[in-house]
Amino acid sequence: MKVIVIGGQGHIGSYLVPKLVKTGYEVTVISRGKSRPYVEDNAWNKVEHLLLDRDQEEKFAHKVASLNGDIIIDLINFSLNETEKMVQALKETKLSHYLFCSSIWAHGRAEMLPADPNSLKHPLDDYGIQKYESEKYLKEEYLNNGFPATVIMPGQISGPGWTIINPLGNLNNNVFQQIADGEEICLPNLGMETLHHVHANDVAQMFVNAITHRNQALGESFHAVAEESMTLYGYATRMFQFFGQEPNIKFLPWEKWCEYVKNEDDIDKTYYHIARSGQYSIDNAKKLIDYSPKYSTQEVVEESMKNYIERNVITIE
Repeated sequence: MKVIVIGGQGHIGSYLVPKLVKTGYEVTVISRGKSRPYVEDNAWNKVEHLLLDRDQEEKFAHKVASLNGDIIIDLINFSLNETEKMVQALKETKLSHYLFCSSIWAHGRAEMLPADPNSLKHPLDDYGIQKYESEKYLKEEYLNNGFPATVIMPGQISGPGWTIINPLGNLNNNVFQQIADGEEICLPNLGMETLHHVHANDVAQMFVNAITHRNQALGESFHAVAEESMTLYGYATRMFQFFGQEPNIKFLPWEKWCEYVKNEDDIDKTYYHIARSGQYSIDNAKKLIDYSPKYSTQEVVEESMKNYIERNVITIE
C-alpha cells in the first residue's frame, strides 16, 4: 500500500517514516525543503521525496490526490479551509485512510480530568480553534459520507534535536541552563499547572497503530501523549535532580511572575500552556489501537536534556 506523508521530514516524520517503511509500506514524503530528518535511518533510502509547498501551491490538495495514495498522513495542516480542500480532493481517489495531525491545544480549559479526546472542546486561540474545527468537520464527513478519517492529537512533542517546553511553560532554554547551574528559578503561581510531554517516537507509534487498526480508528480522536502529565513543580524538581543540583524553586503570583520574566513572548507561551493545564486520557488509544507509550514524561525530558548537552545547548561545568 502507498502512504503519502505530508510534512514528513519534521520531528514526528523523522520517526514515523522509517516505521512505515519497515512495516512494508511504499512511502512518499511531501515537504517544502530538503532538511534532513532528526534521526538517521537507512529506511530513508527507500522513500520517495516530493518538493511541494502547501502555502505556495494553489492546487496543493489536488496534487496530493493525483498521487493516488491509499493512506494520507497530514502532519502540517493548520486550517479548516485546508482540511476542506483536502477532503474534497481525496473523495475522488482510492483513499482508504486519512490521518489528521491535530493537537491537545484543540482543548481549552479543562472541566474534568483526564480529558477525553472525543469530548466537547473550547480552544483558546486560533491555532486550537482551527484544529478543532477541522476535527469536527472530519467527523461529520465520516459520519455522513463515510470519509475514512482519524484524528491524532499530540502533546508537547519532545526528543533529540527539538526545543522542548521548559518547567516555566515556555521555550526559553536559558531556564535549563539556570537549573544546571543550580540557580534559583521562579515558577508562576504555585507551580501546580501541568504539561504533557510526549516523545516524537511515541507519536509516530500512534500513527502507525491507527493505520494497522484502521477499522477501530476510523471516526476517532486520540491523544498522543505519555501515560502521565507533570506539574511545573514536579518538572522543575526532576530537572534539578537530573543535573545533580538541590531544587532551588520559588513561586510568584502571576502578575509578579510576569514582571520577573519580562519577555513578552515567554509570558505569552507560558500563559497558553498553563491555561490549558491538562491531563489527557489515552484510554481509548490503548483499548482500540493498542497504543503503549514507550517513554514516561520524565524519560522524555531527560533524553531531551542529554541531547541538549550533546549539542551544547546547555554547558556543564
